[in-house]
Amino acid sequence: MADRLSPAQRSKVMSSIKGKDTKAELAVRRFLFRQGLRYRTNDRRLAGRPDIVLPKYRSVIFVNGCFWHGHAGCPLFVLPKTNSLFWKEKIEKNRIRDDRSVSTLVAEGWRVFVVWECELKGRSVREATLQGLVNEIWALD
Repeated sequence: MADRLSPAQRSKVMSSIKGKDTKAELAVRRFLFRQGLRYRTNDRRLAGRPDIVLPKYRSVIFVNGCFWHGHAGCPLFVLPKTNSLFWKEKIEKNRIRDDRSVSTLVAEGWRVFVVWECELKGRSVREATLQGLVNEIWALD
């Protein structure tokens, strides 16, 4: 099946996808701030440059997009039918990089939390996910 967009249109769409300060990430940050948690964002000194770093709790949070990080079993992750070999390789590399970053951070003594984009869809699911996250962060304080 051919792409519905021209190469120029596809390029524009793909270039507009952000790597940080995404809608999902901002929702998590707002919730954490309302709960009184203070954080840093995208700390380059840590492996994988976590989206949110809570130094006081020695915790980091990755807010992953289901497509870009290959969330298995998620309806938001569907491998594209065009150029599928490229996308399969790219997403697999992302998964490997994510696993390596998490392993490194755990070895350095950080607690790592991953919040998936699909866990933030819908008000009730989002509230439950974020409250559970905060409870986990406070649990070992």
